[in-house]
Amino acid sequence: MPEGEFEFIARRLRPLATAPGALNLVDDAALLDPSHGQQLVLAKDAMVAGVHFLEGDPPGQIAQKLLRVNLSDLAAMGAAPLGYLLALARPQNITDDWLAAFCAGLAADNAEFAIALLGGDTVSTPGPLTLSLTAIGEVPKGAALLRSGTKPGDDVWVSGTLGDAALGLKVLRGELEVPEDARAHLIERYRLPRPRLALGEALRGIASAAIDISDGLVADLGHILEASAVGAELRADQLPLSAAARDVPGARDSALAGGDDYELLFTAPDERRAEIAALARRLDLPLTRISEIRGGADLSILDAKGQAIEPASKGWQHF
Repeated sequence: MPEGEFEFIARRLRPLATAPGALNLVDDAALLDPSHGQQLVLAKDAMVAGVHFLEGDPPGQIAQKLLRVNLSDLAAMGAAPLGYLLALARPQNITDDWLAAFCAGLAADNAEFAIALLGGDTVSTPGPLTLSLTAIGEVPKGAALLRSGTKPGDDVWVSGTLGDAALGLKVLRGELEVPEDARAHLIERYRLPRPRLALGEALRGIASAAIDISDGLVADLGHILEASAVGAELRADQLPLSAAARDVPGARDSALAGGDDYELLFTAPDERRAEIAALARRLDLPLTRISEIRGGADLSILDAKGQAIEPASKGWQHF
């Protein structure tokens, strides 16, 4: 018999609530004082078993992914994380061991990102395991990175490599065979996103617009273009691929539209190129210029020969 709600809170969640404002999870809400001159940044994502993660995924990594995809939203705004709220709707087949491993994953990332649980809710459900997390961060007033600030002539940049996570999901589903070292890398990229928090904070005052790549490069670049009322020309052959993905069939399509990368996509005036190159060296993080913002409102995707191509997908959509 799994432990009850209040036993679970006391045993598993209270040790995660180390921030003073969490009030030891005794009260109905938390108290939070943002720093002087800061704005609060709030981000919320939900994950459902069988939709956002596989039933057999390790519970600790499910917890870490839940937290990290929300931290990635903070990174895209240039915000520093303060804490998070968690809602967990659990079916009857979730065991105490599963819950212990889930909370151990959260504890590991609390230490990794210097944050803490502030509160939330736990409920039962007859349906699939459903998780929701609200990340709270802060950014200097007026300094948040938005989607709507880019202009014609700006460069388009992306951090890290693209397509790994989508390929990792195919590996886990048995749809793709790759060498063992590549398999481990691709699966890790799917299960454990890397929120680019340091990059997001460093891009304040440099980037003209930013977003994290959750739904796929084409879809998320489209969000920036729509918000800024501009267009772009994207060269598919210039997209950064990892060594694990480079020779895998479908890698380019995964980089264009696979989703779950959680890298930062940002724009910046061309005179900031030297600063961005220096930033890449300081953070030891590849930053690749992949396009240029143009007038109009269309996104053109070209192959290595300059011919227009249509990606197999436009990106992830729930409905």
